[in-house]
Amino acid sequence: MAEARKGFGANGAKATYDRLVADRAPYETRAENCAKYTIPALFPKASDNASTDYTTPWQAVGARGLNNLASKLMLALFPLAPWMRLTISEFQAKQLLGDPQGLAKVDEGLSMVERILMAFMESNSYRPTFFELLKQLVVAGNGLLYIQEPETEKLNPPKLYKLSQYVCQRDPYGNVLQVVTLDKVAFAALPEDIRTRLDGEHEPDEEMEVYTHVYLDDESGDYLSYQEIEGEEVEGSEGQYPATACPWIPVRYVKMDGEHYGRSHCEEYLGDLRSLENLTESIVKFAMISSKVVGLVNPNGITQVRRLVKAQTGDFVPGRKQDIEFLQLEKAADFSVAKNVADAIEARLSFAFMLNSAVQRTGERVTAEEIRYVAGELEDTLGGVYSILSQELQLPIVRVLLVQLQATSMIPDLPREAIEPTVSTGMEALGRGQDLDKINRFIAAIAPLGQMQDPDLNTGNLKIRIANALGLDTAGLLKTEQDRAMEQAQQMVAEGGSAIAQGIGAGVGAQATASPEAMQKAMDTAGIEARPLG
Repeated sequence: MAEARKGFGANGAKATYDRLVADRAPYETRAENCAKYTIPALFPKASDNASTDYTTPWQAVGARGLNNLASKLMLALFPLAPWMRLTISEFQAKQLLGDPQGLAKVDEGLSMVERILMAFMESNSYRPTFFELLKQLVVAGNGLLYIQEPETEKLNPPKLYKLSQYVCQRDPYGNVLQVVTLDKVAFAALPEDIRTRLDGEHEPDEEMEVYTHVYLDDESGDYLSYQEIEGEEVEGSEGQYPATACPWIPVRYVKMDGEHYGRSHCEEYLGDLRSLENLTESIVKFAMISSKVVGLVNPNGITQVRRLVKAQTGDFVPGRKQDIEFLQLEKAADFSVAKNVADAIEARLSFAFMLNSAVQRTGERVTAEEIRYVAGELEDTLGGVYSILSQELQLPIVRVLLVQLQATSMIPDLPREAIEPTVSTGMEALGRGQDLDKINRFIAAIAPLGQMQDPDLNTGNLKIRIANALGLDTAGLLKTEQDRAMEQAQQMVAEGGSAIAQGIGAGVGAQATASPEAMQKAMDTAGIEARPLG
């Protein structure tokens, strides 16, 4: 019999889930309202299933904006180029290696590990799950990502839990205290040893509720996990994970202090989405009524409708024009007011969801730089979103994969205290774009220095200051005094015996006569060994 659990695991998985589900209810309601005006299938109600026929919104701005924003986040956070970077402490590296060239070799090895991580995620279909998670974050503000332990014989994609499939509890600082997930699995899909231990008769297609409880252990400081079915803990389902590498990763779109769950992007613009939905419905219905052609005939007139219906093009029918009149609503002014308000709301939502139509003005001469500038301003508004997603999504993914791939010997063991993963996100989030831009700007800044002949200018010090202003590390990039002295000594050796002989014959002999110690020191610096002649 398993030892009784303590702390957060004392009450069991199902009891904890039932207790925490009440705190989740308001967030579910808001997510359902946001999905109603964007893509209803993204966050269905608890009573919905695969056969539910969802009502399509009257407007498509919400759905288009959601897909567009999720795609932009996908390209910014998870580009095709490496979006993470493994760095080693420069101080520790120089203490261990002693020279910048050795540090460069360490960076080369870490770059190899980065490429292995990227290849592993690409080959195991991580990208589709990431995109689905980002759509959940935009509409619901929350999502839980589970990274299963890799197995070499099969595909290992991550699993996504919607907000309605898990509960979460955090401390006042936002750290995760415990998570409980709910999976509904057919009885026949359970392992045979688990099926034999379950009480009662079960049909093969009967759905069984499987609870997975992950909680922070006070004694060890690690996360412990176990699974529970029908109130009984599943033997062999126990797990223990480091606090910084737990494979259950709850993600928030907008962080709110003191709340266990996050807020969504759609929630911030729900008023405009709801208003546009109502206005679009009215406009569409008005257009449908206006498009109906109905003719009114004077009952006391001489014009006969029967003759008009039978008449062909060009025929002559007896009657008066005043007897026939087509029905018109005569509400063009009201229609224009509704249309103008709807257009203004749509323009605001286009900016909010970063649609390209919002950043391109109508005109014949719209330059690419103008579009790039306005798009950059919109991109800056997502700076806070990039920050929280890098801390709650990207960094945990890298840390978990580092632990899992080291455990399976897919990558070499790395010293945890010296290696730290970092993420480059935001407007320049295309892999190493920021580093390359800094190097290009540094080269452009120091290029004119070679033509300057000002004797009062210390070019070496100026280069260092330019690099520091750009935040560029100069280790191994700029030559030190020792590097230049070594190059001069090597150049003297490479000049050949004749040049050395000329130098010795021209004046070194006199210097040797005056000071043999200085002569010996110069020869040692140049790497010349004194030998007897003949």
